[in-house]
Order: sequence, then C-alpha cells, then structure tokens
Amino acid sequence: MNYIIFGGSGFIGGHLTRLLHEAHPERAIYNMDLVPPEQPRDSTFVKVDVRQPITADIATSPDDVIFNFAAIHRTPGYPDKDYFETNMLGAENVTAYASAQGITTILFTSSIAPYGASEELKTEESLPMPNTPYGISKLVAEKTHRIWQAADNSRRLIILRPGVVFGTAENGNFTRLYWALRGHKFMFPGRRDTIKACIYVKDLVRLMLHLTEQSQPGVTLYNCTYYPAYTIQEIVDNMLQATGLKRTILKIPAGPMLAAAAIIGPLGGKRALGICPARVKKLMISTNISGEKLAQTNFKFKFSFRDALIDWFNDNHKEGLK
Repeated sequence: MNYIIFGGSGFIGGHLTRLLHEAHPERAIYNMDLVPPEQPRDSTFVKVDVRQPITADIATSPDDVIFNFAAIHRTPGYPDKDYFETNMLGAENVTAYASAQGITTILFTSSIAPYGASEELKTEESLPMPNTPYGISKLVAEKTHRIWQAADNSRRLIILRPGVVFGTAENGNFTRLYWALRGHKFMFPGRRDTIKACIYVKDLVRLMLHLTEQSQPGVTLYNCTYYPAYTIQEIVDNMLQATGLKRTILKIPAGPMLAAAAIIGPLGGKRALGICPARVKKLMISTNISGEKLAQTNFKFKFSFRDALIDWFNDNHKEGLK
C-alpha cells in the first residue's frame, strides 16, 4: 500500500507527508506536483502537471490511497481562468489516473468556498451557491470526483471542506493577521463578530489519515472546522494570549478602512501585509460553517484552538507565527 499525494509540495501536503511517514514508515509516499518542495521531505517527488493527462511511471496497487490537494486556491490572486483550468481539469485527470490504475480510494480536499458568501449557518446539507471562480471550480471538482465514485460502488471518496487552515508554513490569513497585530497594524473592519471557520493543520491531517483508515465504500463529506466556529474577536484574543502580545485593538468603520486599503495597497501595503480592498471585505463577511457533523464522530481534535496557536508558536521557537 502506497500514498500518492497530488499537490504534495504545498502547506498541507508537507504536514501530511510528515504524519504518514511517522505513522507508516514502511509505506512509500509519492509527491505528485509541478514543483518540488522547498525542503526535503520523506517522499519521492514525481513531476506532474494535473492540467495534463497523468502518465506517472510508479508502481501502484488497488489499495493505494490518493490525496488530491492539487489546486489554485489563493483568492484574490489569480485570473479567473486559472482557477477553472487547474481545479477542474485537475479533478478530471486525477480521477482518470485513479481509474486507470485501479485505485479505489481518493481523499479530495475541497473548500468551504462552494457554499458562497453568506452570514447564514452552513451545514453539509446546505445547497452550495458559490459566487467566486474559485468556489465554482471547487464545486465542479467535487462533482467530478463523485462521478468517479459512482462508476464503481466499491470505491471510497472522502470530500473535506476545511475552513481557514492555519499552522507552520501557512503563509496565509492567520500569518498575515499575526504580523499585522504584532506591527500594530490591525483594526477590526466595521465589526468584531464576523465568524471565521478554521482548523489547525495538524488536526486536519490527523483527520485525513483517520478517515482513509476508517471510511467505508461510498461518499463521505465533512466540513472541517472547530465547532462552534470562532469570531474574529475570539481569534484575535486567543492569538494575542497564545503569543504573549499586549494590544488594544480598535474597531473602525468599514468605509474608511476600505478607502485606506485602496490607497495603501498600491504603495506596497498589499505586498507587506496582504492589505487590499478585497481582503478587507473578506474580513467583514462571515464564513459561518458548522463543524457539528464532524464533532459527533469518534474523531477528536488533539488541540483546542488556543493550544493549536501555542503549538504553532512553539514550533517557531516562540519567535512568531510563520
């Protein structure tokens, strides 16, 4: 039995590779990606462009497990066409590869973006209504994986919809938030009660391994987030306490903050802190995603939210969150 990780050079792929090697050092791990990881990993790198038919020459068996992380996901950040080309064609080519190799288990990391922007609580039963190219492309990719599973009822498909994933090497929303707080450059834009569903990367990859070892044939779908989800006020308070920062965070009206972001971005703020009107607007809209279904299973998070931030801080020798 082998592990085949499409998009294994990325943030989540690195953490999963480390966990798989610790849990099953006797098994081969293949990192199928367009670029090799920045640091050596306990896996074999195989150059693959998921936008093209996959013809990787590696030994496979039906009980291998495919993890499909290959995607363009940072939004805003890419032309609309790129999300569709990578995320949709990637799903088609990965599932075609699984079929050709006779592999019967795929874990696909989707997103909460297919739910669309809304203040309403979203569960796995909610009707997806994506309103961004990224969200649309991920929903289509989910459907492609479902078509693959439906062709053979012995196949196992696990679809995960994580909230914001944070942890070492994230270089995303939580990292930007920490450095903005540390630099006295963060203020609540218009409100403090915006809900932001999130999950620690170490618990996310633990869940992935657990599900590939426990799930039965068919389709398994979970939102991956703390339950209940935290507000931006709670996230900031926990981050300050976990890292020892002492700050008083003000709230300012949304209008002036959007105007400031429009000015600061072109002057270099976007490059330094991720400041731009689109990101400020994202801070003002809730991702109110329910993790109740996952909370009711026999899988338990290893880390509370506060403990996850402390663990991340410790992994960086208490020098910051990065």
